[in-house]
Amino acid sequence: MKPVKVGLLGLGTVGTGVVRIVEGHQVDLESQVGSPIIIEKVLVQNKSKARSINIDPDKLTEDPWEIIHNPEIDVVVEVMGGIEQTKGYILEALARGKHVVTANKDLMALHGPEILAKAQEQQCDILYEASVAGGIPIIRTLIEGFSSDRITKIMGIVNGTTNYILSKMSQEGAAYADVLKEAQELGYAEADPTSDVEGLDAARKMTILATLGFRANVALEDVDVKGISSVSREDIAYGKRLGYEVKLLGIAERQDEFISVSVQPTMVRNTHPIAGVNGVFNAVYVYGEAVGETMFYGAGAGELPTATSIVADLVAVVKNLKLGVNGKQLTLTYKEKKLKTDEQISSKYFMLLHVDDRAGVLARITQAFADTEVSLESVVQQPNPSHPEAEIIIITHDASKASVNKVLAAFNDMDVVKCVKSVYRVEG
Repeated sequence: MKPVKVGLLGLGTVGTGVVRIVEGHQVDLESQVGSPIIIEKVLVQNKSKARSINIDPDKLTEDPWEIIHNPEIDVVVEVMGGIEQTKGYILEALARGKHVVTANKDLMALHGPEILAKAQEQQCDILYEASVAGGIPIIRTLIEGFSSDRITKIMGIVNGTTNYILSKMSQEGAAYADVLKEAQELGYAEADPTSDVEGLDAARKMTILATLGFRANVALEDVDVKGISSVSREDIAYGKRLGYEVKLLGIAERQDEFISVSVQPTMVRNTHPIAGVNGVFNAVYVYGEAVGETMFYGAGAGELPTATSIVADLVAVVKNLKLGVNGKQLTLTYKEKKLKTDEQISSKYFMLLHVDDRAGVLARITQAFADTEVSLESVVQQPNPSHPEAEIIIITHDASKASVNKVLAAFNDMDVVKCVKSVYRVEG
């Protein structure tokens, strides 16, 4: 019944949640793992700062090495954020035989292979469930629940800020800039929202999911990224008229051992379950060869949802300690990474064109698709009272990204095409 002692790096929103759960659920945790779990030391920036929880001042430290070099601490829980400095702390903790739980998506997306290799070398656990989807246990599901299956596609809403913005634009017809300002006032978006709205946060999470799902070392630079800052309420309105919702989706696909990973605003058929995921919630849709389609939905951020995943990882580490199997269950990549070319990446596409409103224009537009062997599912042409040009809305059948790029290049050379207002991938 010797207590397992934990060092906590960070006492912000999530760190506070970890303390609340560990101390508030102590009886339940001890019944699961057979010994008390004690938070021994907590790293903070300012020990004298007022806090929303009562914590013994003697447990607080401003020196990370008091935790990392403390031989009594068994597990280091990292919720401080940052990359290079934090990486150094984690590698040193692993080198000293300490197990690590982290919620740091940026760190694991950029340096995951190096950290996992150090953990394997030291026979230590490194768990990072909370790094992707807050309270949704998607990493454990990919590693354990799909261990007997072959995953062919992972598609997810993995950023609550952008989902909140797009949901409000869809439900209220609001403009992007207005909803972004509201999200910042509510605390859903940072003062500098670039990481969220330009898709960088989602790209890091998809790097982790694709690496785990496909067992290949997917790097952040392998992800094709486009954010939501160019999405207009007109795009959303046109999509709704045709039966689609616009969502920022991370999409990782595998076919014949070739993979592609992207983050982009996507037209999702309104009958697809992921189209109904609104607000700050996250959802991850997973396709397996054997199990078929599954979806995991829940809170993607927040103090207690994220802390729940962290403490679940902590429980897993302690159980492994009791069994003597730490470091034995690391999920390492073993497949060669083969990225799809633009000729191999295929999907349906939505396009909105502004064109001259005169005879023969539609024929020239459709001929450009025929020349590249892209077939069309639907074409809608209508005048626009706000300007003298006509609008053509096109949805293609499945087509390669290379072929669609050729069509777009052809439009650039047509004097009748005034602009390609928007292009979206279509799902569902």
